[in-house]
Amino acid sequence: MKIDAIIEKGPDGMYSIRSEQHFGNNYFGGYGETVNQAKTDFSDSVDEAMADARAEGIEVPDIVSVSFKYDLPSFFNDFDFINASRFAHYAGINESKMRQYKSGTAFPGERTTMKIMAAIHRIGTELSSVSL
Repeated sequence: MKIDAIIEKGPDGMYSIRSEQHFGNNYFGGYGETVNQAKTDFSDSVDEAMADARAEGIEVPDIVSVSFKYDLPSFFNDFDFINASRFAHYAGINESKMRQYKSGTAFPGERTTMKIMAAIHRIGTELSSVSL
């Protein structure tokens, strides 16, 4: 089973992960000061929801995978080795705006979001073709 999860940075600076999926009446989510902490909390809540559902006689899969969808502040927190200014140059986006997107004080429009996604995928393609 694949769980679709959304990671967002809240106005309090904390990160949350939510999903519309559930096992019976057993829902799951995560919360933390970093994306990594929220992912750990989310994983724990999935395990607990599965155990509770099984205890209630609900059939649940033995294995689940999670697909994460990020907002930009969460993306840059989770992949903190990516320099936002250098990424902006790579993606062809204004550096100042990218820093605002990273901090969550501004939000990119659809066209800018597409440029960011294209740059992320281009980086992935370039990295996957590397050999050392």
